[in-house]
Amino acid sequence: MTATDHVQTSAPAAPTRKREKGKATRPAMYILKKLLALVLTLFVASLAVFFSRFLVPGDPARFLLRGRSPKPEALEEITRQFGLDKPAWEQYFNWLGGILQGDWGRSLTYRQDVSDVLLGRLPTTLQLVALAAVFITVLGLFAGIVASLNKGFGDRFILITLTAAGAVPPFVAAIALVALFSVGLGWFPSFGSGDGGWDRIWHLTLPALALGITYIAMVARVTRSSMNEQLLREHVEVATSRGLTRGSVVARHVLRNALGPILTVSGVLVAGLLVSSAIIERTFGLSGIGQLLVQSIDRLDFGVVQAIVMVVVAAFVLVNTVVDLVQPLIDPRIAAGTESR
Repeated sequence: MTATDHVQTSAPAAPTRKREKGKATRPAMYILKKLLALVLTLFVASLAVFFSRFLVPGDPARFLLRGRSPKPEALEEITRQFGLDKPAWEQYFNWLGGILQGDWGRSLTYRQDVSDVLLGRLPTTLQLVALAAVFITVLGLFAGIVASLNKGFGDRFILITLTAAGAVPPFVAAIALVALFSVGLGWFPSFGSGDGGWDRIWHLTLPALALGITYIAMVARVTRSSMNEQLLREHVEVATSRGLTRGSVVARHVLRNALGPILTVSGVLVAGLLVSSAIIERTFGLSGIGQLLVQSIDRLDFGVVQAIVMVVVAAFVLVNTVVDLVQPLIDPRIAAGTESR
């Protein structure tokens, strides 16, 4: 082989290696872009959350002296103590720097660290949201799969039921559940969050169902539509013609490919539960951050309000980022950039 032949033979290898290298770096670039978007979103959200305080009428320092005639010295001391006398941009960077070090500031109402106030309420809300997420995922997927696989009367009955359930506001669902399962049957308590363990789960069952009933209907409808779409695909017909059982075809070729839109919707809904929990917590007398948010807004306790809103925003963005990072594991075409969500 001559030198010229060698060059002609090896020439196409360079573009091939470049393409292979590009394929190998795409997943890393995909993850890096998602993480950068997460940081940028949280930074913009922190700006919006902090500076929105200046749009609300009312002086936080005067709130502490509500019902009394404030002396200028007392008002000045409170303003200095909480750093309200500094420029807005300096207050923002002090607030942001404190958050990065775990210091969320002082509560004007409770006269203690905001982080301590939140930690006292957060476990109840997280347990309520976690239990609601379990109900949403299990019941939503089950109803959607059953509706998709049972055409005719079964599909129409489940669809009508889901439509009715999706139109029920959480507080109406809460009243109905309490009337049936607490007052009527006496199976579940209607007030309080219990003492922990199974007693906590027992107390949170009705609130979690009331909180998740609308979302169960939405996940079920998305599951049904996504599975119906997959059932018409060619690879499903080929798998069926090869003699695979119906359960195997559904699990390996239908449900797996239908998980993309289901995961996306579930991520958004579960994160939104933190906001919706305020009504349910007040209805069932639960001491969570939802009830704390309502009380803090009423009392102009800006430090607590800002902390709760940032926690909710961070949870919302974080859950959606996790969903974005998990989806390529299910469908590698997303990470490769050949398929969009």
